Amino acid sequence: MTFEELGLLPELLKAVAEAGYTEPTPIQAQAIPVVLAGKDVMGGAQTGTGKTAGFVLPLLQRLARHASTSPSPARHPVRALILTPTRELAMQVHESVQTYGKHIPLRDLVVYGGVDIKPQTEALRKGVEIVVATPGRLLDHVQQKSVNFNSVEVLVLDEADRMLDMGFIPDIKRILAMLPKERQSLLFSATFSEEIKKLADSMLKAPVLIEVARRNAVTETVTHRMHLVDQDHKRQLLAHILKTSSLKQVLVFVGTKFGASRLAVYLEKQGIEATAIHGDKSQQQRSEALEAFKSGKARVLVATDVAARGLDIDDLPHVINFELPHVPEDYIHRIGRTGRAGKEGDATSLVCAEERGKLAEIEKLIKRPIEQVAVPGFEAGAAFSEPMEKGRRGRGGASRPERSEGGRNKPAAPRREPRDDHKREPREPRRIEPAKPKLPKLDFDPSKPYESRVSAQDTAAPEPKRSHHRPKRAVPALLGGLPKSEPDK
Repeated sequence: MTFEELGLLPELLKAVAEAGYTEPTPIQAQAIPVVLAGKDVMGGAQTGTGKTAGFVLPLLQRLARHASTSPSPARHPVRALILTPTRELAMQVHESVQTYGKHIPLRDLVVYGGVDIKPQTEALRKGVEIVVATPGRLLDHVQQKSVNFNSVEVLVLDEADRMLDMGFIPDIKRILAMLPKERQSLLFSATFSEEIKKLADSMLKAPVLIEVARRNAVTETVTHRMHLVDQDHKRQLLAHILKTSSLKQVLVFVGTKFGASRLAVYLEKQGIEATAIHGDKSQQQRSEALEAFKSGKARVLVATDVAARGLDIDDLPHVINFELPHVPEDYIHRIGRTGRAGKEGDATSLVCAEERGKLAEIEKLIKRPIEQVAVPGFEAGAAFSEPMEKGRRGRGGASRPERSEGGRNKPAAPRREPRDDHKREPREPRRIEPAKPKLPKLDFDPSKPYESRVSAQDTAAPEPKRSHHRPKRAVPALLGGLPKSEPDK
């Protein structure tokens, strides 16, 4: 099938040809005719299958009737809203909108946080037909009343599974409540869960299910392998792999922002060009790091799951999991960075003893064992061969060994049972006698008559109480004490 057979406009066909595409991918061949027919879509496709063009091309064709070069904002209300979970994915989708729609005079804008909001507000008030946005920043514009959704015809929710993982579902529901009831809605997700199905039921009307790959599946063109290594030797093994191989572009995944920056600094000290990208960096820093990686200035890009979501890097050949993800589905998202559009890819994982439970869950999810390859000099120690204790599992099922003062793992000491000769006999309860009331001490003889009991002290005048305050100064009398003034003459 060709793009001409899909019924696209000549302006769109020209843009597709200029972008270098000749044949549609399976998700594009199935989604474009359905979207052009005005039906809701629930699409299941992995990253790199071309799903962005699958909804951008028909969306542009539907809005082509509103194309106008008029400068009036009233002629350019928001007609299409595309929601993405991350800034990088928003920028990628916006780039696709500009690439495919350059021959159709429609205004578009990308809206995300981390940058100044004023230029975005000015552009919205001038009028745009297509808005690509992250949920948080879009709600900021809603509070400032710089955006209006009354004319929205198409809603696209991209990477819905990641929206769920990042906690954006409440924001999505707030935005849905502001949109017109009569609209076309498209939802795309790499994986489907019960929460995603509930969201789809609330926003889609009689959707057409389009699924080009089985759920929670990995690309068949990706080669999987893992190296068993002790936790303390992971950094050295990664540097060894990068130094002794001809890997040019390597995306390395870690679990935390701090770990990403720390690992990038370590690789730089080892003479390996590396940069890091994570949520604590500004948008300019993230864009510069991504551009350095794409241009080849940085050989290694160390990233967290959230920051790497939606990265569009052509021909990325290698992905290394420095740390296994806590959620097995994230392994599929990570591996989706390579082996895109049918090309071959390579996925390597560095696995320590604490990650055995996570590894088992990943292999169960992808329904295949991951090949174990030993690296001479970095073989895993005895801790990896020990069986996991029941009841002492950490996140992902791995046992949590105790920590010594130096921070390294040490085996847990066996629990000592109490000795029989140290058992104490039970004590008898102590009896508490009630306290006797204290009687006042008499200072007289009760045998003497009453009259003789009265002491001289009782009949004496009481002593005046001593005062710690200074005596008041004598104030002269107002009358008589002051000299009389003579009357005025």
